[in-house]
Amino acid sequence: MMMICCQILVAMSVQAQPLLKTHVETGDVEGVLDETLAVYKAIPYAAPPVGDLRWREPQPAASWEGVRVCDQFGLMPPQPTRPGRTADMMSEDCLYLGIATPATSVNDKLPVMVWIHGGGFQTEWYGGDLWKHLAMRGVVIVSIEYRTGALGFMAHPELTKESKDGHSGNYGLLDQIFALKWVQRNIANFGGDPSKVTIFGESAGAISCSMLCASPLAKGLFRACISQSGGSFAPWSDQPRSLGMDASQKGAEQQGLAFQKHLKKKNLKQLRKMDAMSLCDGNVGFAGFWPCVDGYVITDDQYRLYERGEYNDVPVIVMTNSDEGALFAPGNMTAENYQKTVQSIFGDWADKALKVYPGNDNDEAWHGFGDAFRDMGFAWPSYAWVSLQAKTGKSPAYAAFLAQPSTMSFSQDPRRRGVAHADDILYLNGHFLTQPDKFPVESAVAEIIQQYWVNFAKTGNPNGKGLPFWPTFDDAKATTMQFSNGASLIMRPNREQVDFVDSYYRAKREEVEKQR
Repeated sequence: MMMICCQILVAMSVQAQPLLKTHVETGDVEGVLDETLAVYKAIPYAAPPVGDLRWREPQPAASWEGVRVCDQFGLMPPQPTRPGRTADMMSEDCLYLGIATPATSVNDKLPVMVWIHGGGFQTEWYGGDLWKHLAMRGVVIVSIEYRTGALGFMAHPELTKESKDGHSGNYGLLDQIFALKWVQRNIANFGGDPSKVTIFGESAGAISCSMLCASPLAKGLFRACISQSGGSFAPWSDQPRSLGMDASQKGAEQQGLAFQKHLKKKNLKQLRKMDAMSLCDGNVGFAGFWPCVDGYVITDDQYRLYERGEYNDVPVIVMTNSDEGALFAPGNMTAENYQKTVQSIFGDWADKALKVYPGNDNDEAWHGFGDAFRDMGFAWPSYAWVSLQAKTGKSPAYAAFLAQPSTMSFSQDPRRRGVAHADDILYLNGHFLTQPDKFPVESAVAEIIQQYWVNFAKTGNPNGKGLPFWPTFDDAKATTMQFSNGASLIMRPNREQVDFVDSYYRAKREEVEKQR
């Protein structure tokens, strides 16, 4: 009898262990234990995009024999070096994903959240412990890497000619789609439910999410989306991308040719032979490479696609931060330089812009620049997204506004008045939750945000027991959930400024469409 009881206890103990070993389509994998989670840090989801595979669509990963121990993150994609980010930490062989799962069995069928990192489509990395606190709430977290900068987004006439579909650029987005297809085929082996996938991302990751919501190539690969500071709804033209204007493939090809000229190479063959890190520098463009409207991944002006209801209609949460632009405002901005900057950006609209974003002295100019950057880069695209989906979609759209003051942000620059760009990540990665004594209010807000996010991943609706009710977006009502000293509903914030940007973009869109 005692032996039987011991066997039962052993069986229960084993059953309670997270799923540390499992199988994927290319072989067996083993993770590492992190408290109650099994963490797989580097599973290849595609072949290394090197040699002849540089600037091509992702290809299937090779199989392996035995068990692949996934205890170390893969290297970062090549990107500009800086303190703490050296060349030896980077590799063109970068198409890996990480998984954190609380599942104890492949039969658990937990909701899945796929994280797409930011970094302006040129920097950052999929690794780290962002997923830990979310995963411990009962969801499988997947974090994916994708090609960035010139390696991920360079369009070029020779690349277009190579393609059977006549497109080039957007390789980083194709990586994301390839990874989502991998998730559909394999995530059940980690206790995840492929029918309950939510994509979420910040900055360029949020912009990627909006593009995936509009791309026919991503249809059916996820059922919900969370955007933190980003969306792609600006007009586009056949010129290289500029501030506030996206590029067609034709415009992006011009950027590729300029990059080739800058590097003093004769053709694509010579570019493919270059060391990957040598493609990360230069005055022409590593930072200039961005997704383009190629007619394949991105089929048209996304604003027009949403007006016509031609998108992947899934529930969305779209959040912006109260002082996003503070991160980008030059520290030495003067009133004189600000006036010139506004003129160069807005042209005939400069006088109107200066009424909405005044800069009569240096301090006012610093804030004016930051506010304009906030609205053009983040607040307006987010408003366009939720307002268009509220009009043309069947799935719910929720608007959020993170405005919690924090010494973490103010310590970077005392002129900041709210939550700067990327500070929202601190509410997801456990930074505040692990220091409740030091950050009591921020920790409480982080708890609320994470509960809403996980509820949304589980049901497609953020609402749940113990949380303030969050209605879908209605521009005429107080339906934006503000996170500041808790959570409460407000009218759309910064309405005058965002409405000005909306009018400006409408005029620009009509202008470029007449020229097209």
